[in-house]
Amino acid sequence: MQVLKFGGSSVANAENIKRVIAVIKEKNKADKTVAVVSALGGITDLLLHCSELAASGNESYKEKIHEIEQRHLTAVRDLILVTNQSSVLSFVKTQCNEIEDILNGIFLLKELSARTKDRIVSYGELLSSRIIAAALNTNNTPVQWIDSRSLIVTDSGFGNAAVDFEATNKNIHEYFSENAASLFLAPGFIASNEEGIQTTLGRGGSDYTAAIFAAALNVSNFEIWTDVSGMMTADPRLVSNAKIIPQISYQEAMELSHFGAKVIYPPTIQPVMNKGISVWIKNTFAPQDTGTVIQQDLYSKSDTAITGISSISKIALISLEGSGMVGIPGFSRRLFAALASEKINVILITQSSSEHSITVGINEENAHTAKKVIDIAFEYEIAGKRVQPLIVETNLSIVALVGDRMKNHTGISGRLFNALGKNGINVRAISQGSSERNISTVISSNDVKKAINVIHEAFFETDIKEVNVFLAGVGNVGGRLLAQIQKQQQYLLDKLRLKIKIVGVANSKKFVMNEEGINLENWQDALQHGTEASTGDYIDAIRKKNLRNMVFADVTANEKVAGCYDSLLEKTIAVVACNKIACSSSYGYYKKIKELATEYNAQFLFETNVGASLPIIGTLNDLMRSGDSIHKMQAVLSGTLNFVFNNYDGKKSFASVVKQAQDEGYTEPDPRLDLGGKDVMRKIMILVRESGKEVEMDDIENNSFMPEECMQGSVEDFYDSMEKHEAHFKKIFDDAVNAGCKLKFVAGYNNGRASVGLQHIDPQHDFYHLYGKDNIVLFHTDRYVDQPLVIKGAGAGADVTASGIFADIIRATK
Repeated sequence: MQVLKFGGSSVANAENIKRVIAVIKEKNKADKTVAVVSALGGITDLLLHCSELAASGNESYKEKIHEIEQRHLTAVRDLILVTNQSSVLSFVKTQCNEIEDILNGIFLLKELSARTKDRIVSYGELLSSRIIAAALNTNNTPVQWIDSRSLIVTDSGFGNAAVDFEATNKNIHEYFSENAASLFLAPGFIASNEEGIQTTLGRGGSDYTAAIFAAALNVSNFEIWTDVSGMMTADPRLVSNAKIIPQISYQEAMELSHFGAKVIYPPTIQPVMNKGISVWIKNTFAPQDTGTVIQQDLYSKSDTAITGISSISKIALISLEGSGMVGIPGFSRRLFAALASEKINVILITQSSSEHSITVGINEENAHTAKKVIDIAFEYEIAGKRVQPLIVETNLSIVALVGDRMKNHTGISGRLFNALGKNGINVRAISQGSSERNISTVISSNDVKKAINVIHEAFFETDIKEVNVFLAGVGNVGGRLLAQIQKQQQYLLDKLRLKIKIVGVANSKKFVMNEEGINLENWQDALQHGTEASTGDYIDAIRKKNLRNMVFADVTANEKVAGCYDSLLEKTIAVVACNKIACSSSYGYYKKIKELATEYNAQFLFETNVGASLPIIGTLNDLMRSGDSIHKMQAVLSGTLNFVFNNYDGKKSFASVVKQAQDEGYTEPDPRLDLGGKDVMRKIMILVRESGKEVEMDDIENNSFMPEECMQGSVEDFYDSMEKHEAHFKKIFDDAVNAGCKLKFVAGYNNGRASVGLQHIDPQHDFYHLYGKDNIVLFHTDRYVDQPLVIKGAGAGADVTASGIFADIIRATK
């Protein structure tokens, strides 16, 4: 014999019910069958809403009754032949009239008891089961309808009644011994007490009904048919990479269902576990899928330690604290007695070893009542300052990691808290039972989606890491960066097991976001149709997304964007900056963002601030971390100025060479930053700061070669003015040639002093043979005494700069 249960969207409408009927008919060919069904999708909630409307004096419940009636009449017409519809249509109308009569009484009395509420919500299962039974009978599949209320006996705990298994099993045995049909169909969820008054088994009770039948009949096969292909490692609505769990133990299934896994109702497991009956979770819409089997623990040692992740929302933490609790017995007993007196269920318990505090998790809706009753219970201690008034925290959720094989398996907790910590998720409370089957963490409800994703990645996606990148700035460099990422996506997946998703792109006026990843083939079109917003709006939207493994890449030269780094790092969002403004702003802000990166375990990387993709900052950091000291630095740090002076020969105007550099993408958006030396000042200041010295922009001497008039007005004025001062630039060039030297704009640091300026470089100097847009840095240190450490290469250009940002993004994922 077998028991099949159908619920969820499997019975949402007539089309889905046809699938249910097909499964029942096919399964019934193999064995005698009891099918248990729940109400049509959403009907239970609608009935409950009707009763609440009536109790509040709102007559709109009558419209809702009409909606309920029409849904069931439509189901009858879609499922049953016209010649056989009459009696079923009459039954539906009679039942809906009864519902309306009861609701009219509630409306008049303005009173809704738990008993009456049970009566009303039960109509959902009664109607659906009778309609499906009639549909089977008219499809040449004889079925005997069972009134579950006549078999399942409970106490009078209306809303969530406790089953009297002795009486229930006796009734079921007697009923089936007297009836020889091969197919039975029963409504789930509903039962009755010893007086025959209707009760219900709690939300999700149809699963429980089926389990009661399965255990009483000691069936060989028990299947729960729903709208998913089994239990999953996490909620697929939250985790796109959630996987089907092929097999799971009874205890694990109970833990996961208790902590929010919706596939199965928690009490369902107990009756069948006592009989050793396996439970299969199957998909009505994909009956060929294997599904999940719940059974005794049959795992091998090679299986993973973790089975799944689940969560409960709307949790409140209540904490009783005080020095008067230490070493005094009875506080816990009084606390739980006070909660029990108000029938408040305790979900989680944690207590400090000092006995100074005890914290419990309860449903948020009970928080106010809990505070009131506990403060009364400890009124004397609170008045004497030995115990504080109850502390209540809301807007919390529990995320639970479940697995039978966690016991004695080292490293599980470490991986869990490491994953949460790296993503800036604060854990408010921790609980682990002595069975070591469950580790529960209490976190902010705002962090639930991110938490479940990072935990799932840590335990179930160890081969691939997914990174969510938000980009600000899509000009020349930003566009090249997106092209490089698009080109390398498959390589990163294959070689580094790294999946980089661009989930946000912004320019100065608009942004676009897509959690699934923006299509890099048409990001321009997506941005064009994006949201008009300011920089602050974009940063706020990033913070609110709260995704796992987030990286913000700043490819602008915008001061407002740089000023937002602190708010990103505080949310454990890694920052990759091509923008030099943050690191060259006040030393206080530079120090703040560096400290925030350390405090919140978020990477702050800015290799491209100096020398595009050259490993200058990384090398300097390695020297400092390994204990070396920097005494002197000499550098050509402007690819723009090096390009300009390598190409200016007095035959073409100085202004035209600068314009060529801008057109080829070597300059800052405003080339005056390069020509005036400010960009080089920023770069040497960053290097000096990274060498451990406190320095401000005013501390750096700038020996500018530009006439003051050239630096006034607009960029267009800048070019016009340079044409006027061509003789000035020609003289500078001629003086260098006559001295047998080349012109280089050099940044230097020596004995605590930093400066920048144009210099004559003779043929013996390391800088003489520096061509094109190349940069060079010489580090003189304790270890590099006779010969400096030299880093040389292309220091400007959209492609090399983009590649440096790309490399930092990859580093930020580690």
